[in-house]
Amino acid sequence: MSAHTKDLRNVVMLGHSGSGKTTLIETMLYEGGAIKRRGSVEGHNTVSDNTDLEHERENTIFSHQMFVNWKNNKINVLDTPGFDDFIGEVVASLKVADTALIVLNAASGVEVGTELVWEYVEKYRTPAIFVINQMDHPKADFDTTLQQAKERFGPRLVPIQYPLNSGGNFNQIVDALRMAMYEFPKDGGKPDKKPIPESEMARANAMHNALVEIAAENEEGLMEKYFEEGNLSEEELAKGITIALAHQQFFPVFVASGLKDMGSGRIMGFIDDIAPSPSDRPNRVMEDGSEVAYDPADKTTIFIYKTTSEPQVGLLSYFKVLSGTVKPGDELVNANNGEVERIAQLFVSEGKDRTPVNQLEAGDLGVTVKLKSGHTNNTLNSRGVNRKVRPMEFPESRVRKAVSAESTADTEKLFAGLNKIKEEDPTLRLEIDSDTHEAILGGQGQLHIDLVKHRLEKEFGVRMQMKNPKVSYRETITGKADADYRHKKQSGGAGQFGEIHMRVENFYEGMDDPTGVNIRQKDIEDLPWGGKLAFYWCIVGGTIDNRYIGAIKKGIMQQMKNGPLTGSPCQNIRVSVYDGKMHSVDSNDISFQLAASGAFRDAFNRSQPQLLEPMYQVEILCPDDATGDVMGDLQTRRAMISGMDTEGHYQKIMAEVPLAEMNDYGSTLRSITGGKAKFTMRFSDYQLVPSNVQQDLVKRHSTESVEV
Repeated sequence: MSAHTKDLRNVVMLGHSGSGKTTLIETMLYEGGAIKRRGSVEGHNTVSDNTDLEHERENTIFSHQMFVNWKNNKINVLDTPGFDDFIGEVVASLKVADTALIVLNAASGVEVGTELVWEYVEKYRTPAIFVINQMDHPKADFDTTLQQAKERFGPRLVPIQYPLNSGGNFNQIVDALRMAMYEFPKDGGKPDKKPIPESEMARANAMHNALVEIAAENEEGLMEKYFEEGNLSEEELAKGITIALAHQQFFPVFVASGLKDMGSGRIMGFIDDIAPSPSDRPNRVMEDGSEVAYDPADKTTIFIYKTTSEPQVGLLSYFKVLSGTVKPGDELVNANNGEVERIAQLFVSEGKDRTPVNQLEAGDLGVTVKLKSGHTNNTLNSRGVNRKVRPMEFPESRVRKAVSAESTADTEKLFAGLNKIKEEDPTLRLEIDSDTHEAILGGQGQLHIDLVKHRLEKEFGVRMQMKNPKVSYRETITGKADADYRHKKQSGGAGQFGEIHMRVENFYEGMDDPTGVNIRQKDIEDLPWGGKLAFYWCIVGGTIDNRYIGAIKKGIMQQMKNGPLTGSPCQNIRVSVYDGKMHSVDSNDISFQLAASGAFRDAFNRSQPQLLEPMYQVEILCPDDATGDVMGDLQTRRAMISGMDTEGHYQKIMAEVPLAEMNDYGSTLRSITGGKAKFTMRFSDYQLVPSNVQQDLVKRHSTESVEV
């Protein structure tokens, strides 16, 4: 359960939903003796998919940590979801893995979920092994799947095996590294090792020679020996391809049937013999650029990559030991917040079960409970050590929903539940929109948000309402107008009096100062909601005392915060106060505040007011045959296509799209492309709303204001 650094293998399972990752893991655990009987996804009894949600959906939703002992090594296995809605689980698992096992469905070929995770494999420079799984499927096609994989992921994919037969009769695998054929019993299990049939020797030899060349390129003297003798021993081959795999110079391809337990033992043996241990991987680069080696004799540093919670247990922190040796009772300092954490208990994870251990060495994966302030992305160190791991970066939200409790009495309970779920899932965003005052929940897709809703009901007993959020518009003007406004109020004693004359116009950087007025003071302010206010004080002759400047600006700002058109904030406006009147007794701050607000509103409404809407840069990657449908849908969303390009086998469409038109886009894109497309979006700027859309929005605001 605990192992030395050099005897560790940390493997993350990646692949599109339905590729068979969970079933293959179950077989691997069985082959290694970690379990006595294989479970099934349909039977809801696998080691990996062990939550009620996963049983209900029969899909992996969360990442799970397991291990199996194989020969003298400990292989830690991380299962991950295949839906891109849960990409955060993949990112976190890849952060701590030393090898990626990428599972392809032999009947479906390379699917979009696999291509999504490949971006992160490349980003983290993780050595990768490909497995073409489900070779027993009636429509299994090894050659087509391999060709697709090479087209998508490059020529570094090199097959080590190929099937002699596929479909329902699949039971024979030719192995070009071992130069042997494995023949399996009908129901799977341990194969017989047989000579390669003569009819297959030419293909097997060609594959073997390709592997020899890869090995010879990476070990001094092997190339010369290869040219002299025409071959290398199995040990020499292993040494060379170990280096090639560790440096991402090649990605070996295996075949298997996880369901029938055919080929998994050979994959386990390859991981054991060839896959890099943590000590074979490059040093971890810290946030400050320093490096840390996986050295068990060094001071202790651990990195928390995942946080979950369990009833009666509380928070569980999953971590990787980056250096040193961690033991129960150790006190470590959180580099992110300075808090001292005591590792009260130390476990290794076997799916939902946890086994106590006495220590974990550098490179190993473990779990502890009830840290006071340790969170995902935190680094914990021995006292006196100042190391901080570069934090994981998670993708921006692609779906946003305004959320509220079904019953106002449950509001506090709702947000307590949301914050607990957010603690476990860093890809969730929860914020209060300062303009609309709505609570906005952001996620990776509609399925992602729906499962949050499901968890709130099941685990926290609170029902959440969801709707499309209001759009945070902005108001501005394109013209210029003067206005004067007198506020006068008399009621018994002292009254209120203030009169202001002002000019309101559009403001932009570098414009000339206003003409026809005597500028005494000017301030250009950044507004809290974006944009600027240029305020010019042009009063001469003492018609209004300078002591009222603050009140006048306050009145203008109050009106700008809730603009005259739709109640949205105003921006990029210049106001010149050039005349007015005051009363020696009745004038005061509130009088000039109200007068300024009225004058600004009148001038604004006569200065060609315009509504601005948030625009987003959207990038869509879709198959060539779906490009027309995707473009057509974008046109219905008032999109401005800014460019097209080719990225791999995808067509990349770049567009600027109003946020108001992006509601439920992820579901629509998935529908029109059969789930074979992906998109990202990020805020660009605010742009003018078309006149017909502005008219509708102003009318709607007027109606809502009357109803209120």
